[in-house]
Amino acid sequence: MKHFILAFFFTLISAASASNIVIMVVEDPNNYEAPRTMRDFAEKQLRPLGHHVTIIDGDKPQPHHFAGLVEALKDADLLVLFSRRRFPPKDQMAAIRSHLDAGKPLLGIRTANHAFIPKPKEVVDPSLVPWPEFTDEVLGAPNTGYETKGLPYTVRIAPGAENSPLLAGVNPANILGAQSLYKVLPLDADVTPLLIGTAKTETSSPMPIAWTRTYGSKKARIFYTSLGAPEDLQIADVRTLLVNAVNWTLGR
Repeated sequence: MKHFILAFFFTLISAASASNIVIMVVEDPNNYEAPRTMRDFAEKQLRPLGHHVTIIDGDKPQPHHFAGLVEALKDADLLVLFSRRRFPPKDQMAAIRSHLDAGKPLLGIRTANHAFIPKPKEVVDPSLVPWPEFTDEVLGAPNTGYETKGLPYTVRIAPGAENSPLLAGVNPANILGAQSLYKVLPLDADVTPLLIGTAKTETSSPMPIAWTRTYGSKKARIFYTSLGAPEDLQIADVRTLLVNAVNWTLGR
């Protein structure tokens, strides 16, 4: 009887902490195998915690379309964005904006920093909606290129972030960034850096690679990391960082 009561108690706790998480990905040669790595992350890290995860694949049924996104976001507690240079139709972009305007959180991974930005001189179908300001307005940092030399880059804790719960169980010494180090300076004043990456070249400046902030009048929690390449996501400390970020964005 005692074991039954305990099992029932922990089931209630798990149910209470379970959330609806929507992950936007796109199959793109330059999007770091996001559909595969996010499915693996959902299966091994998120669903075992009780979360309900819906993965929305972009470009289906046609380029820039994220079929099922509008319906999925109606009940979403968290939106995870790992997509690059896609411009959803009006109703889908409106659903993304409504999610954020309602104060609901967003977790951006790597290419999220140019998720809705067209290429220079790219002509966009008028039925689609770019949002080039998303990077600055929501993530709190510009998209100013990347550093491909001096790889792998090393990682250290940002000054003042040593006791952040987002870094619990994360040892930066175990993280070596295998892909380009994104140039993201200057950060907005309300951004709180967590991790700094440094490429091994004399001309490279250290760059924030993970941070938090809030967005909008309802203070939607925002977490972003430029980590996210397949090699990054094989590192246990990076996965721990993302699990911590999920908990933080959800207010746990």
